[in-house]
Amino acid sequence: MLCQRCLRTICAECQTPAAVGVVCPECMKAQQSAQTTAQRKAERRWRSRAPQPVLVGDTRPLATYAIIGLTAIAYFIALIPGIGTTVERFLFFWAPSLYPSLTGLFEPWRIVTVSLTHSSIWHIALNMLALWMIGRSLEPLLGRGRFVALYLLSTAGGSVAVTLLSFETPVVGASGAIFGLFGALLVIGRHIGANITSIAVILGINLAIGFLPGANISWQAHVGGLVIGALVGFIFTRTRGKDQRRRQIALLSAVGGGLVVLLIIPVFTTVPAYLGV
Repeated sequence: MLCQRCLRTICAECQTPAAVGVVCPECMKAQQSAQTTAQRKAERRWRSRAPQPVLVGDTRPLATYAIIGLTAIAYFIALIPGIGTTVERFLFFWAPSLYPSLTGLFEPWRIVTVSLTHSSIWHIALNMLALWMIGRSLEPLLGRGRFVALYLLSTAGGSVAVTLLSFETPVVGASGAIFGLFGALLVIGRHIGANITSIAVILGINLAIGFLPGANISWQAHVGGLVIGALVGFIFTRTRGKDQRRRQIALLSAVGGGLVVLLIIPVFTTVPAYLGV
């Protein structure tokens, strides 16, 4: 788990439950030293009360594990001689496949299935390691449904950015989704008052690597995933109440609809130029 104040990793034995998430021993000590006399008295009175049984939901990051498992299965299937290449060609993202006037095909599933394809064992290993590190803390905080929605919308955001900024480039990998998780974590961490400096530094370094000459990395997918992930994270922070569930669903649907609208832009710009019209 990650401390909600400083976002450092905490073992199960050292963490202290807080209002949202858990707190590490260092932050708890700093918090206690800053308490006023009245706050200490109130805390003692609260602790003196008999504890009431509380039903705790399943907080295991099962969606994170499921995504990692599906991605690993897709990668190893792609290694099988004879069918592997066909499967990979069916899943990777290539913008022209969204426009029947160019290819005679319409394959919209590629917008999200791109996250199941990877170019090498190191590519998938690094992406799944990042997903595991972020997902095991972010998923219990958001809930499985919200976490999956964040992952899929971030993936779609990366694909849309590639369509608008690098139309003819074929893309593989879950990097857009991973950057979306980073973006949401930054926004949510800032909202709860956590120290997000370390996360921001890691994100900045990884984002800059995509712009290095010869890196062969789709920085467009990174930027698109990051922007959508941050936007979805902002929506989550503003619609936390149970009475705001419909509003949250409506706003997430609007994000998805907005991505679809953005895919219409190349119909009037890139596609005619591609056809030489």
